[in-house]
Amino acid sequence: MEIATVGSIIEFKDGLQGIVEKVNENSVIVNLSIMENFDELEIEEKTVVNHKRYKIVYLKEQESTPIAEVEEE
Repeated sequence: MEIATVGSIIEFKDGLQGIVEKVNENSVIVNLSIMENFDELEIEEKTVVNHKRYKIVYLKEQESTPIAEVEEE
């Protein structure tokens, strides 16, 4: 099972799509306001989705943080 990363777009429950804002151990917090018909749906802006309940539409690659080199004195 592939886990979404922050900034990824996922789809779940009847075609709802959102952008991942936070990744937890068993779930992600998703912002649904990116959908064109968001206002018409009259749903909450954010929701929690279990990792088992979504598919990844767009996977944003994690940026790697360079390891700072330690200078010897």
